[in-house]
This record gives sequence, C-alpha cells and structure tokens, in this order.
Amino acid sequence: MSKRKNKKKKSCLIGPLNQKDRNNKAKRIRVQAAKSQMKIPISKHFCNRDEFRYKKKIGSYTKGLPHNSLGIVENSAYHNFLKALKSGKTEDFELIPLGGMVKLANPQAAYAFDLVGTDSHQFRIAVPPSFSSAWEASEMAEVYWQALTRDVPFEQFDTNPLTLAAASDLTRFTDYRGPKINGKVTPSTLFRGETKGDFVGPYISQFLWKDIPYGATTMVQRYRTTIAGSDYMHSYDEWLKIQNGSPAVSPKTDNTPRYIRNGRDLGEFVHHDFSFQCPLSACLILLSYGKEALDPANPYLSSATQAGFITFGGPHILDLVVRAARQALEAAWFQKFLVHRRVRPEEFGGHVHNHMIRKACYPIHEDLLQSQVLSEVFRKYGTYLLPMAYPEGCPTHPAFPSGHACIAGAGITILKAFFNESYVIQDAVVPNVDGTSLKPYLSEPLKIGGELNKLASNIAIGRDTAGVHWRSDAIEGLKLGEAVATSILRDYRSTYNENFKGFTFSKFDGTLITI
Repeated sequence: MSKRKNKKKKSCLIGPLNQKDRNNKAKRIRVQAAKSQMKIPISKHFCNRDEFRYKKKIGSYTKGLPHNSLGIVENSAYHNFLKALKSGKTEDFELIPLGGMVKLANPQAAYAFDLVGTDSHQFRIAVPPSFSSAWEASEMAEVYWQALTRDVPFEQFDTNPLTLAAASDLTRFTDYRGPKINGKVTPSTLFRGETKGDFVGPYISQFLWKDIPYGATTMVQRYRTTIAGSDYMHSYDEWLKIQNGSPAVSPKTDNTPRYIRNGRDLGEFVHHDFSFQCPLSACLILLSYGKEALDPANPYLSSATQAGFITFGGPHILDLVVRAARQALEAAWFQKFLVHRRVRPEEFGGHVHNHMIRKACYPIHEDLLQSQVLSEVFRKYGTYLLPMAYPEGCPTHPAFPSGHACIAGAGITILKAFFNESYVIQDAVVPNVDGTSLKPYLSEPLKIGGELNKLASNIAIGRDTAGVHWRSDAIEGLKLGEAVATSILRDYRSTYNENFKGFTFSKFDGTLITI
C-alpha cells in the first residue's frame, strides 16, 4: 500500500472555532437556554371553578360525550373524560364514551414538550368569566348579535338597523368588556379587537385583501363563502344531535368567490384556513415590500457586502412563523383540556333555550335574560339557541383559549419582530359591497404594525362571529400566542453570529419590548 494512501487527510474546516469548540459552544447555548427556563417561577393555574360549582357540568365543555334530552352530559362519561385527562394514559383516553361518531380533537397534545421556548405548561393566562356572571352574559349577547349581523357588510355598520341595535343593547350590559367610546359601544367599535390598530381604517386588515405573492404565481384573496342566511343548529333536535357527536349536513356554498366583506365571509375564512395560513400569507406580502419594510434593527440593512437569507431573511422569518404556530397550539391545548374545560357558546345557548322555555332553571345573569338580543333571536328562529355559521358547530375541544387566536398571536408577534411596524402600506384597498372586486382606500395611512394587530384580531374574533368562541377566548388567546412567540425569540436570540442588537416590537397592549 502506498504512503499516499496511508496519509491522513487534513480537515478543510476554517472559521473561528474548531469542531470540538463548536460542539461545546452548542452545548452551552442549549444548557443556558434550559437554565433560563428553569428560572421562571412555577406557574399556578386558576380556573373559574364552574366545573366544581355545577354538578350537571353546565359550565363545562361536554360536546361529543353522551347527553340527555336537556343537553346535560352523562356523569359517568364526564368522569371517564376527567380520569383520562388526570392520568394522561393513552389507554384511558380510549375508554372515554362518545355520544356519536365525532371524536375528541387531540387532547393528548396537552402533554407535549418542545425543545425551544418556554414549556407550554408554564404560561399563565387570565381566568375566563363564570357561567352566572354579568361578564359571561355580555359575551353571550355579543355572539348572538354577531350571528344576527353576519350578512351586514362591515362598511354599513354605521347605518344598518341591526348593528345599531347591537351597539345599543351591548352598551346596557353591566360588564361588557369590549371596546367603547365614552362608555358606549358604537358601530365603529362593534365586534372589534382591542389593539390600537383595530380602530384605524376598515374592519378587515389589508393582509386579508391584498394579493399574495406565492412563488411564481399570485394568489388573489377571493375566498369561498356560504350564501346569506345559511345558519345552523337553531332547531333543538339538530342542536342536541350535534352535541352528541352526530355528523353535520353539508353547508350551502356561494358559487362566487368573494373578498371578505362581512361576518359570514370572515367566519367561513377561519372555518377552512390551515393553522398558520394568515401569518404565512402576511409574511409573503411583507417580504414583497423589500428591505424598506424590514425592521431597522436587521443587521443586514447596514451591511455593504452581505444580504440576509438563512438568518434575517425570508427563510428565517417564514420558518419562525410556522414554528411558533404549533407551539402556540400546544400552549392552548394545555389550557383547554388540563385547566379550564370552558363551555362553548353553542352549549351555553342550549341552556339559555331550556331556561327560557322553562324546561330547566339555570343561574343565567339577568342582563342576558332581559336583553333585546334574545327577543331578536327568538323572533327570527323560534328558539333561543345560538345560530351557528358552521353546520357542525364548534370543534370537539374546549373553548378557552381560542386556538386560532393563539396561532395568530404567535405568528403576528414574529412578524412584528422582523418588520418595520411604522412602514406605511402602499395602495391600500377595500372591497365593493358584494365582495367581487377591490377599490382604493383613500383615507388615513395604514401601517404595518396596526394592520398586523388588526389581522390577529380578525382571525381571533372571526371565530366568535361564527359562534364557536367567546370574546375572552380571542383576547386571551392572542396574549398567549404572543407570550409563546416571545419565548421562542428569546431562546434564538443567542444563536446568531451577526452583530444584532435584538428584536424590538410593540405588544398587543402597546408596550414596547426588546429581546
């Protein structure tokens, strides 16, 4: 054998660290991230106590389990449900009795771990309103009004009799916590989110209207919707079948794709969107604006020789938007199944109906029982059930917090960290009244930060418009998603080689934060 073949090849590696030092540094980064997470105080999680307060579980999520004729869950079935959640054993989940064919939506996701960011069980959120509270009554009234006004174009909220009545009725509630002006709900605040961006410009964010650059093609944001008046589960028999897990009928689809112009269109968008669709689409739109739209702290904006790509470029931002979405869902599922198990609005509507027709007596707050909205619902449908936008009603997982809201909160937080929130969006648009075309929006300037906040609210509250969530599900879900994304950014902050001063962005409450 020749000497040349026996000679060891020299490594071609160059750079500031040899492989051993690189491995050690990688270990230190991971260990330091884990130590930082361990310094977070152990969270205590509190609920509204409805599960303990009511033996019949009227304030708890029970859809998909077997119910009696009043929509009350069978005690043994709920016991088995709780037993599985407490043990976490796969075999216990297989013993949960179902009332029909529809399965529970992935409760074991509540136990999952991730290797980046804060553990899902360490995030705390506010306690939702209790069944008998004035706050809960106001949130139920709001979703009733959202159902009644689904077909009112957003641009007609100032003049339509139904939206004017909704604003007036909600103002009378003693503990309505949605946005107001001088203590009153107005058509301009009706069903809006609670960030500054929500009150500037049209109800719908530009990121749900403008074309999406998608590789070598362009996606026009005209979407499938359902025809006006196609509401579901407002007959008692249909409602009870759905609570027991029976399959739903097919929806009545509009043959014309439309830009989102009213609550029905928005509700249908968040019916069929995939998990991270809205922040992904917004990211693609923002990337098309060029370097002027990037956050000023991006280290490559000042470089004379380099451009961002794997770090601080498109692949980096897109990856974190998608990554944050799943972790936000894990945090949501922990809260949904292992802490709150909050009743869904459609379930609450069944209890309202049985109370109003005197088949049962429940501690529903007088604010709701004496409201105009119950009269309006009964006049139109002949029951007091919540008219649902989806034939299957809500998904088979508890209400609080909203998964859509958590995803939106996480994704939009990532986008605000990488893009310039003060950048003014050019060529703003609004749809015509039937949603078939766009026209220029010529009023006040619309900025990236405000329109991203509005996008988050649209996605979160759009689920309320469909009848599947409460306002507090949406608002607290956005905050939870924001916290998840912030923890991810914090862990990744120490992994970059660039001279980077940190991520700075405004939170949903307006607070400026730097990581």
